[in-house]
Amino acid sequence: MPAQPPPLHWFLPTGGDGRDPGGVTAAQARTHAATRRAPSLDYLGQVARAAELAGFHSLLTPVGLGCVDPWVLTSALAARTERIGFLVAFRAGLASPTLLAQQADTFRQLVGRRLALDVVTGGDPAEQRAYGDRLDHDERYARTDEVMAVVRDLLDGKRVDHHGPHLRIEDAALHRPAADLPVPLYFGGASPAAEDVAARRADVQLFWGEPPARIAERIARLRARAPHLRYGLRLHVISRDTAEEAWAEADRILAGIDPEAVRASQERFARMDSTGQARMTALHGGSTDAARLTVAPNLWAGIGLVREGAGTALVGSHDEVARKLEEYRALGVGEFLLSGYPHLEEALRVGEEVAPRLRALAARKTAA
Repeated sequence: MPAQPPPLHWFLPTGGDGRDPGGVTAAQARTHAATRRAPSLDYLGQVARAAELAGFHSLLTPVGLGCVDPWVLTSALAARTERIGFLVAFRAGLASPTLLAQQADTFRQLVGRRLALDVVTGGDPAEQRAYGDRLDHDERYARTDEVMAVVRDLLDGKRVDHHGPHLRIEDAALHRPAADLPVPLYFGGASPAAEDVAARRADVQLFWGEPPARIAERIARLRARAPHLRYGLRLHVISRDTAEEAWAEADRILAGIDPEAVRASQERFARMDSTGQARMTALHGGSTDAARLTVAPNLWAGIGLVREGAGTALVGSHDEVARKLEEYRALGVGEFLLSGYPHLEEALRVGEEVAPRLRALAARKTAA
């Protein structure tokens, strides 16, 4: 067991925030209940400072058509915070890897060791086409492999000549790179093509919240191929003083979800070619039956009815949630990327109530 407690990261709601998870309506727009708080610099700055005050390690900034640009946002937030890091997502293949490395190097020179990169391949062909990308699933991952190789070498201070099926980079190098400030590469993906890339290029493989047995199986498979790889788990959290209060909040969220939003969301998800999204959907099958939505002890799949990507939440008392996180940690998960609705208040709640309990559990296991 690692001697240090697992780093906890918090999510920045850059598409808007509210008490309810974001949904896709028939018009593919997020519901008003999920976006009562606009993603302004003032509001996201409050979330960032709350997460910093609560002791989170860094802030995950998503990337996509429904989000504000992560580079512009985090550059502004870096000046409004002091310690917290930024896990900046970028969509591989939509910009020159030399430019991406230059942006990342500039960021780390300005803010030091507060940067990590979340490499996103993209799992929605419709969104990819909106960005001008028409590659199929496996080709996108092959291109991601090349992008990560080039970005890594440039950030390490190397001069790069790369001639691959998707990229041709000639005599690229950064001007005086800050190579002594490493930039970890986080990476998500559940398909065989994605796992190939993770084993070769990533520092941290990210999972969405599946039952522990499924996470254990994936870690065992990847660990056999890439002993260096670390693992992170992306989850929502509904944590309260008592389990009854937590499940009452989950029931409130479920009761407020528009059936039309569920229908439209599930139709959109079905058109994606993301293996990870398919695994999330399979947990609930689009059913709003409360009994089916609890897919493992304290693991609730209701958020995935309307939210793409990470669709599960840990639900329970603060002690129960901490114990569940410790269960995943015992399987080999070294980091947790958490969120809750609304993200401002829940950053403080999770940081003040769940994090100390998790640290105490980790310390006891380490001592034992």
